[in-house]
Amino acid sequence: MLTAFALHLGRLLATGDDRAFEALDGTGLVVRNAKRRGAGWLCGQAHIGWCTRLGWYEGLRVLLSVTPSGAVTGWGLGAASTNDRGLAEAFFAARAAPHPRLASVGTPTSDRYVADMGFSGKECQPRWATDHAAVVISPPQTGSKRAWPKPLKRWLAGIRQVIEAVNDRLLFACGLDRERPHALDGMQARLAAAIGLHNACCWLNRQRGRGPLQFADLIAW
Repeated sequence: MLTAFALHLGRLLATGDDRAFEALDGTGLVVRNAKRRGAGWLCGQAHIGWCTRLGWYEGLRVLLSVTPSGAVTGWGLGAASTNDRGLAEAFFAARAAPHPRLASVGTPTSDRYVADMGFSGKECQPRWATDHAAVVISPPQTGSKRAWPKPLKRWLAGIRQVIEAVNDRLLFACGLDRERPHALDGMQARLAAAIGLHNACCWLNRQRGRGPLQFADLIAW
């Protein structure tokens, strides 16, 4: 029910120009100190991985898809060691052929996605477009012969900035960064609740004629 509520609000907010594209990105969720000995909770599900924000960490990786104004339209969860292309592969496949166990991916509001170079690949991007009707626009990997000019990189970084703001709201304003779950279903429920709260705040701000990501006076813990 939490997932259905969050996705309903995301679809409700995706109107007009918000259907032009979706921004795609992955971020880390810590479940325990990576330097602690032993397997800990979520053994076999939480792994060691790298995140630009956290460095090396132990936990999970969440993939988010958001509208240009910041509403979350779908998400997925994997081990921290899973790269973004692997998460995106499952995400697009589940959107193209919905499965009840992967309901959190939601339904696409556009067939175009903007992402960072972690989602680039000469083989995967054409396959996603052909098999899943998902056109991913992202700069080539570092060192690629298909290097983009700097103005194009700046343009893409500018329209992708919204997902950085969404990650910040989910992690800190909605409290997701403080969660230390002991079971995967608990983490899934808490993630769905945080995204539902985020989308509800976006909806309320729209009703009030405010910027959708103006959360400072809406949430107090």
